[in-house]
Amino acid sequence: MTGAPDPSGLSLLAVDDERPALDDLVRMLRASPRVGAVDGAGSAAEARAALEAARGAYDGLFLDVRMPGLGGLELARALRRGDRPPAVVFVSAFDDAALDAFEVAALDYLVKPVSRRRLDEAIERVRSVVVPGAAPLSDDLDEDVLPVDNLRGGGTRLLARASILYLQAHGDYVRVFSDDGRFLLRARMADLEARWSRHGFARVHRGHLANLRRAVEVRPRGNGTAVLVMADGAEVPIARRQVAELRRRLAV
Repeated sequence: MTGAPDPSGLSLLAVDDERPALDDLVRMLRASPRVGAVDGAGSAAEARAALEAARGAYDGLFLDVRMPGLGGLELARALRRGDRPPAVVFVSAFDDAALDAFEVAALDYLVKPVSRRRLDEAIERVRSVVVPGAAPLSDDLDEDVLPVDNLRGGGTRLLARASILYLQAHGDYVRVFSDDGRFLLRARMADLEARWSRHGFARVHRGHLANLRRAVEVRPRGNGTAVLVMADGAEVPIARRQVAELRRRLAV
């Protein structure tokens, strides 16, 4: 299946052995204003043949991980030995291959069902590699992705920083509360605060770092304290000395 070519857009190849999933992915990719042409392949072997025939014409590969025969990770490793491998984004129903995805220099790891926002972020990462100096699709697009440990069932996945609501100190780890669930990250709160303050994160309490871009209300409590209400309704405690500053920053 081949999309109508657009010289100004990305040329992508989507790979999935399940036809409904492949059709959905191709449709979503074609809907992006950053994408020109999209082809689909029903197996890694079919994708390899298409890549060889295209001779470097594909900018990016959106690749399922688990497929009969040659798997997505094996294909990505093989492609890395070539002269001009395409940018790779993995798309999988499972999140246990995220660390392996990093090892083959994948730009992103999307967990099915894939949201429009996460797919657009992945497309933007491909574009930033293919088109040096390319302007982002949106000033709000967050390019930082971090590997986190899944609290349910184990495994590791990649999480977009923009999806994070707040973080809570938890011993040698940080608990991550996001649109996609709760996760663990081995990191120091002070390091995250230093790296992410320019992206709207603020230390609202000794043990909490909140994404102010996802906050909706500063709700007063007794004795001059308050809580920060997040987009999902969660309440994050605010230290008394921080209440006035947060009200100023949030203009409330």
